[in-house]
Amino acid sequence: MADRFRATPKRSLSWPVLPDHSCMAAKRFIVDARVAPAFLAKFTEAFERVVMGDPMDDRTTLGPLSSIAARDNLAGQVERAVARGARVHLGGRAVSGPGAFHEPTILTGVRRDNPACFEEFFGTVAQIHVVNGDEEAVALANDSRYGLASSIFSTDIDRAKRVGARIETGAVWINTMTSSAPELPFGGVKRSGYGRELSELGIRELINHQLVLVGKAA
Repeated sequence: MADRFRATPKRSLSWPVLPDHSCMAAKRFIVDARVAPAFLAKFTEAFERVVMGDPMDDRTTLGPLSSIAARDNLAGQVERAVARGARVHLGGRAVSGPGAFHEPTILTGVRRDNPACFEEFFGTVAQIHVVNGDEEAVALANDSRYGLASSIFSTDIDRAKRVGARIETGAVWINTMTSSAPELPFGGVKRSGYGRELSELGIRELINHQLVLVGKAA
């Protein structure tokens, strides 16, 4: 439902600063079939421009994962996904040499019978899912054990709000990337947890409330 040409640059920047440390980084990209080819082309172009390297280097747009173990785990997830029918559109491999780097990867054809459809990939691995219309998009978005955050991109804000109200996540961003700020409540549903951090709601989670009930005089 998005204007995908506007959405692509924003979504492709969801990870590079924190390639495996952001639980809110986009993992699944649900795209309407009418614009899927154009979206995938733009998305691929954005990934091909990624520069891996030292995070302290201004030229770097994608740093390493947190450890060699994290890199190898991610590479293993990709391999298992492909073994179960997913297709590697771009990347797909751990980078040899110093540092815990993994190629920016785009997977397509991840079906529901593929465990990768329900796994969280803590790294720069994007799954592209093509759907026909809002109903399929909502059903796929909610077919997950997790529910932390989601983003909807659309030129029709009212439509985006209607769809967002049906998405089972703790937060929905419209026409912007998922992010965190002290004044915004942070938390999810399902296996993404319960309760909220940050904001006034987060403060209330740390308060012991006392009830005082006064009965009617005899």
